[in-house]
Amino acid sequence: MAELLVVRHGQASFGAANYDDLSDLGRQQSRALGKTLRALDWIPDRVITGSLQRQKQTLAEIGFDAAPLEHPGWNEYDFHDLLHSRYGGTAPSEVITDRKTHFRALRETLAEWQLGGIPAARESWQQFCSRVEQARCHAVEQGRDRVLVVSSGGAIARLVASCLRLPNDQMIALNLQIKNTSTSRFVFSKEKFFLHEFNSVPHFHNQDRAALMTYS
Repeated sequence: MAELLVVRHGQASFGAANYDDLSDLGRQQSRALGKTLRALDWIPDRVITGSLQRQKQTLAEIGFDAAPLEHPGWNEYDFHDLLHSRYGGTAPSEVITDRKTHFRALRETLAEWQLGGIPAARESWQQFCSRVEQARCHAVEQGRDRVLVVSSGGAIARLVASCLRLPNDQMIALNLQIKNTSTSRFVFSKEKFFLHEFNSVPHFHNQDRAALMTYS
């Protein structure tokens, strides 16, 4: 069966003016993944990213030669928009800049969003689910044996939850576990689509690289 390898982007710049930019650590993580995939002789014959800068930068640092396709269905949900919308237009500053406060508020916000709340948000939960499924269908079109996608935690969590038919609250739990530059592997054919491996980081499985691992 063919393989779809979905990579979460490297560490972005939390709290910076431009979050959508890899940190130096994020670039190191991405290069380490590229080296490991090439050492395993896992070379994709199709490469796809969303339209976000951090996703494209991750792919560039991974270092494959194939010209990438772009599908915005692989983009993250707009967590800044969700948070600001939930708080009536402007979220408290600590919700955006303090990690502990941010992730607690994010969990609560996602749960409300999944239940149809936060009507002011630019994207509904159902719209988000639909575009992730459209991106999956695009990625697994026939004629490719190894497809590499660089995406984001929320889209990957939704893909896994949908594949396993998990309840929405489990999607949130999955989302917050996904490591930067981790890989989730799916196998597929014309009729079938299975999760084979989730949130794997073989490129950090040695003493020198273990310190590179991050979750946000």
